[in-house]
Amino acid sequence: MPNLNVAIIGSPDYAKNLGKKSTASDITFFDQKKGEATVTFVEPTMYPDRLAPLFYSVSMADIAVVVVDQVTPTLGESILMLDSVGVRRGYIVLRNYLTKDQLAPFLKGTLLEHYEFIEDDPVKLREVLLAEAEKVGDEPDVKTASSGSVPIDHHFDVKGVGTVILGWVAEGFVRKHDDVRLLPGGKPVQIRSIQKHDDDFDWAVKGDRVGIALKGITIDDLDRGMILTNNKSIKTASALTGKARIIKYWLNPLTPGMVLHVGHWMQLVPARVDTVNAEGDWRTPSLTLALQKELVYIPGSRAVITYLEGGKLRVIGTVELG
Repeated sequence: MPNLNVAIIGSPDYAKNLGKKSTASDITFFDQKKGEATVTFVEPTMYPDRLAPLFYSVSMADIAVVVVDQVTPTLGESILMLDSVGVRRGYIVLRNYLTKDQLAPFLKGTLLEHYEFIEDDPVKLREVLLAEAEKVGDEPDVKTASSGSVPIDHHFDVKGVGTVILGWVAEGFVRKHDDVRLLPGGKPVQIRSIQKHDDDFDWAVKGDRVGIALKGITIDDLDRGMILTNNKSIKTASALTGKARIIKYWLNPLTPGMVLHVGHWMQLVPARVDTVNAEGDWRTPSLTLALQKELVYIPGSRAVITYLEGGKLRVIGTVELG
């Protein structure tokens, strides 16, 4: 059952025209299925009041659909978030008689300048995305992936089942009865069962939206952003040193003492800037960050850095995770 995760950005409630509503909180999920192919749509319901739902929705996306009703600072911030997270593929829906030429200056120099423009027709868009999902491979390749990681976005008790988490496989694959760790903390947990779109499976691969029943843990041990993993290369850190890249629209250098938020997978962790070494270019500084709680990541990946007091622009750029 191949799955495609699609972030719907820019127009509240557009996703309800594309799939059946499922889990709802500050981010809302909608599901669509055709044959064996499935699409999971995720909408940042409480954005722009809060930046976190936008980051969470974008971080799990394989593809984005950006619906443009008007050109606003919120649209600009969404474009910069998609570019910073690295969502390379997507579609743009123009409404209210907006043209490509009007939008082009705001896309220039970002990944979104390569997105495809598509007409405002939810039925057609749904079929296009289902066709994209059919191309996604869903068989685990034990030669290239012997482990996997699942960021948690929701968790709850189910009568007769026990503790259940919702999330997506961010890398590798996981299997029923796998022994995994819950990070941060390292608590050992066993995967009791796996569901994908309400069907039982023995495994799940990168990109799959999953519900996983767990053995050896209660919901009191869980929180959004925690990671289920048996990948031995995964790191946790309470301090980071890495090269940052500041977006061109951010007007001032970072300074020691600033409180930022570092985003990776479903984690958005407060961090204090300890040191800044700009070496002549303040847009590519080396940063040392003290994190309020441990960040879980694969070495060599990158995180988004944000400043929640930034007014109309809260996305600063990215930082390398060594």
